[in-house]
Amino acid sequence: MPHGPAGPGPRRRTVLAALAPLALAAGCAADEDGSRPAPGPRATAVKDALIMVIRHAEQPYAGDVGADEEGEDDPGSLALRGWRRAEALPRLFPPARGAALPRPATLFAAAGPARSRQTVAALAEVLRLPVRTDLAVGREKALARAALAAVAPVLICWEHAGIPRLVHALGADGVLGVPSGWPDRHDLVWTFTRSQGRWAFREHSQRLLPGDA
Repeated sequence: MPHGPAGPGPRRRTVLAALAPLALAAGCAADEDGSRPAPGPRATAVKDALIMVIRHAEQPYAGDVGADEEGEDDPGSLALRGWRRAEALPRLFPPARGAALPRPATLFAAAGPARSRQTVAALAEVLRLPVRTDLAVGREKALARAALAAVAPVLICWEHAGIPRLVHALGADGVLGVPSGWPDRHDLVWTFTRSQGRWAFREHSQRLLPGDA
């Protein structure tokens, strides 16, 4: 009459009992997918970054009205001086090596009123780059994450009220020299450089139009 496989004998049971703790320890050392982690803790490298921040160009002041790309009155668009600054902005990022500011590889502009997008439109055309406009003022944490993950150098054109929140979200608000808020000016570039996990800050004047500091 056929029988199933015979159970282990007394000697085999003793050997298996002795090996069971070792097998259990080995199983605990493996990840759930069966792979084994590298021995010892592994430090996570922080990605270097170069992020430049500008305020949008001049908006219409009280009693004035801006103009859109077709020349039609639009209070959400740039003033005439703002359009002149936007047209001159490519001069701020020359292709020559050793320039004061590097040419951006990624462009962001605030969603909402057209001023931020209009400010970088001529630059985007010269650089042949798209402009990310999917994030609005108030979403500075998401903007910081996107900028840090993007190809550097990154240029962000933003509303001045949101720039301090962006700097805080980057983790650079405590860096020496960083102002607590954006001054009432349109002719500045703030540059944040992260190397080996440490931020450095510089402020540049655009010097694109008469009257720029």
